Amino acid sequence: MIEVLCEPWCARCGAPIAGVVASGAVCGRCRESAPKFGKARAVARYGASDDASADPLGAILRRHKYGLDQSLGRALAECLGERLAVDARDYDVIVPVPLHWRRLYWRGFNQAALLARVLARRMALPVDVDSLARIRATVSQTAQSSKERRRNVRGAFAVRRPERVAGKRVLLVDDVITTGATADECARVLKASGALAVDVFALARRIWS
Repeated sequence: MIEVLCEPWCARCGAPIAGVVASGAVCGRCRESAPKFGKARAVARYGASDDASADPLGAILRRHKYGLDQSLGRALAECLGERLAVDARDYDVIVPVPLHWRRLYWRGFNQAALLARVLARRMALPVDVDSLARIRATVSQTAQSSKERRRNVRGAFAVRRPERVAGKRVLLVDDVITTGATADECARVLKASGALAVDVFALARRIWS
């Protein structure tokens, strides 16, 4: 069963916060180092289990991402549910987190772009898949710590068409949020190119057991 994320969560990064907390509470990590994005929200959680019955969303994501199975895109889109954690009125454009061209060539599709297009139809917003680019190939972040992930993605992205994002409220879309390092670096370069605000939306958030 897919576990939908519900409040209470951190007002910035969207990570679940245990216990009873005040509305707008911020987690310790965001208090220590505020992210460049305004807020991040995800639909559901997934964990570290390889057992599809225990973690069905994780199993679908891994098959879609690493099994090169685009047919699972429809199943992932259905996981969005009826109610989104973001409001279309807050944004001007949707921008997916890009893949490096070598990885895109190998995989044949960008899972974040597929999700962004589904979200764009749901929210009646334009999607821009060209302005933000991954200009440096990075090593897999699967086994890296939060600090290592931040170092790994630093300088990995650039905005090719700054005029398209300047003065815009951007909703950055990815399939998964783990530590938020990738989203944070994307938000940094988008804002440096004139984006008025950048929020993040993901299908799933990694929750460590």
